[in-house]
Amino acid sequence: MHRTPRPRLRGPAAALAAAALLGGVLTGGATAQAAPRTDGRLTDLVNPFIGTQNEGNTYPGASVPFGMVQLSPDTGHNTGYDYGENHIRGFSAVHLSGVGCGLGGDLPTLPTTGDVTETDYAKYAAEFSHDDEKASPGYYKVGLSTGIGAELTATQRTGVQRYTFPATDKANVLLNAGQSLHRTLSSEVEILDSRTVRTAITGSGFCQDTKPYTVYTVTHFDRPFTTSGTWNGDTVTEGSRKSSAADARNGAWLRFDTSKDRTVEATTALSYVDAKGAALNLRAEGGRSFDRVERAAQRSWEDRLEGVKAQGGGDELRRTFYSSLYRSFLAPNVGSDVDGRYTGWDQKTHKAKGFTYYQNWSLWDTYRTQAQLLSLLAPRESRDMAISVLRIDAESGWLPKWGYGTVETNIMTGDPVTPFLTNAYQQGLLKGYEEQAYRALKKNADGVPAADSAPVGREANVEYLKDGFAPYIKDRQHAKPGDSDYDHGASATLEYALSDGMLAEMARDLGHDADAARYGARAQNYRKIFDPSTGFFRARDASGAFTGPADPAESEGFHEGTSWQYQWMVPQDIPGMVDLIGGKDAANQRLDSFFAYDKLLDDPAKTAREVWVNGPYAYYNADKYNPQNEPDLIAPYTYLSTGQPWKTTDVVHAALTLFTNGPTGMTGNDDLGTMSAWMVLSSIGVFPVQPGTDTWGLSTPAFERVDIELDRRYYPRGALTVSAPGASDTDRYIRSARLDGARQSRTYLTTDDIRSARSLSFTVGSEPSAWGTAPEDAPPALG
Repeated sequence: MHRTPRPRLRGPAAALAAAALLGGVLTGGATAQAAPRTDGRLTDLVNPFIGTQNEGNTYPGASVPFGMVQLSPDTGHNTGYDYGENHIRGFSAVHLSGVGCGLGGDLPTLPTTGDVTETDYAKYAAEFSHDDEKASPGYYKVGLSTGIGAELTATQRTGVQRYTFPATDKANVLLNAGQSLHRTLSSEVEILDSRTVRTAITGSGFCQDTKPYTVYTVTHFDRPFTTSGTWNGDTVTEGSRKSSAADARNGAWLRFDTSKDRTVEATTALSYVDAKGAALNLRAEGGRSFDRVERAAQRSWEDRLEGVKAQGGGDELRRTFYSSLYRSFLAPNVGSDVDGRYTGWDQKTHKAKGFTYYQNWSLWDTYRTQAQLLSLLAPRESRDMAISVLRIDAESGWLPKWGYGTVETNIMTGDPVTPFLTNAYQQGLLKGYEEQAYRALKKNADGVPAADSAPVGREANVEYLKDGFAPYIKDRQHAKPGDSDYDHGASATLEYALSDGMLAEMARDLGHDADAARYGARAQNYRKIFDPSTGFFRARDASGAFTGPADPAESEGFHEGTSWQYQWMVPQDIPGMVDLIGGKDAANQRLDSFFAYDKLLDDPAKTAREVWVNGPYAYYNADKYNPQNEPDLIAPYTYLSTGQPWKTTDVVHAALTLFTNGPTGMTGNDDLGTMSAWMVLSSIGVFPVQPGTDTWGLSTPAFERVDIELDRRYYPRGALTVSAPGASDTDRYIRSARLDGARQSRTYLTTDDIRSARSLSFTVGSEPSAWGTAPEDAPPALG
């Protein structure tokens, strides 16, 4: 029987507040932004400066989709660029969008004039103003206070810079091999001829020390330099052609006479294999003028963005949407050279055959949103990404957790690689690799990496398999660098159980029935940390006793969150979790408190900014929704399972107001496109509510129509149109839905639905309806 929701009164204040929900996105007031849209290009809607302030940790520089090179300015912030700073230390070749600790920043390059006297980029940094700064996909430009103009663009494996100097015979380009955004262990520079410089840079660290990686570069100039030299420490030596250093400043400087010809162009190619690889990449992708490269980069981005065409919504919403879509395509990154060679996690050279090798795996973040978005919009690349993860297992002996370049960092906790790979399987991306993937996942789920190997895997798996939970052990000595599951035993238990649920589905599909039953039973281990005395999840110590404060807002043992925030992270069995806390009525009361729902209805944007968000790294001591961090990404969609789906739309659309068209337009780290992908999927109205499966929850789109182009190899119909005619700030509630014209009462779709359909249409109104409120309309528990 359908239950009709009780009507709610809406006064003038509520009506005014609702206007902030759709299209009324706040403007950040930045000077440096993408140019206004003039010719209908979607790239003109993208603002690369969004998230460059208030710890969004994005970068405004130049790259192409999934490119190895991300050429961008570094201002002194530990992750690269901060909009609040006004000096550029260099334009470095490697950045990851939205990481929370210093990573990358290799080979910062800066144009200067005059004598070369300083070797510390913090001292020779050039001042700049945002009034002289511009960025768009694949392009960045800035005027420095030294009178030099710098422009950046990129190909897949090269970064191209163009400098416009004043008229002088002392125009310099500084290639800094000894400083980066994390620790540089050693560096070598060699001036090969009057146009070419080669470097090898070995670095380490991401939040903590990690095993080292090496990146090789070759930089070629479009004209010969008049003189050159190197520096080592504080010593600058003109005429020197080689220099090497260990954990010290080191670099090369090249001088040009710009008295007549004021421009200098430089192309830098990268390789994570060797100098030969960098040279091959330069030969294959270099040799073109800056303008040609910039046009090609812009075209590659336009092609990507054209895969999703949104109609309706305000201009600010469109700008934040396409900016989020842009950031969703920045990573993972190509790791193989043009000849297919790449460095595996065994530090040996391998060759990719029949696929492109990718690297940089922020899996704890991306398995929840970005992986699913890419499976829809970039399935060919997603397939190669999944195969790359399997290669890591084959070559190093274990699946990754948080991989950077050629090494494991062990940052974050739980078992994120399982839902990442089971998602790839469920989306049909692992054809021919199903059993290989399953064997790797089974090994990961049932064991622990060797003590002498870099990965930690499911670090607390021995206790988890024995007792059904990962213990929370304070002040435990870490055997390996990175984060420890023992420091976050409660959330690690939930993450393990989630992964077990996803793996059980894959095992069942592949006919491994005994394994499916075993993993399915383990997926219920979330119950082992439920404390009936508090009605919330709670950490348990090694003896099995509940530990830490009983107040769920002050709980311990949860990674970047509290028990309040983690209580909804049971996507494999939301009905079971709801029963634990007393049924749907009790769950809805708790959800309403969690989202401050009454306040949200009165003023959604204010509630989002003043009640939900308390700072970019304010993870703890809270009993409210945290929309800027991963544990809560699925939480708004819990209402789909409690018979009140209209509240999902209310919460989601309020959260969308946090994405604005300015430097502070993200409320926390983007985490390699995770938050951006949340914004894109939630705006479309189709969201992965059970990450690692083929289930997509539904809410009202933020646009009246979205046309999504799909790859026919994976989606035979080739397109999906999601429409909600008349959707607005006030008319935002689903009254009915149809899939290819057939009534759709369920609050979710499957991937097979998406493959077989061409249209998903919603009828919307100003009040909640009975749509999706029947028990059978909710996303089912797994198994």
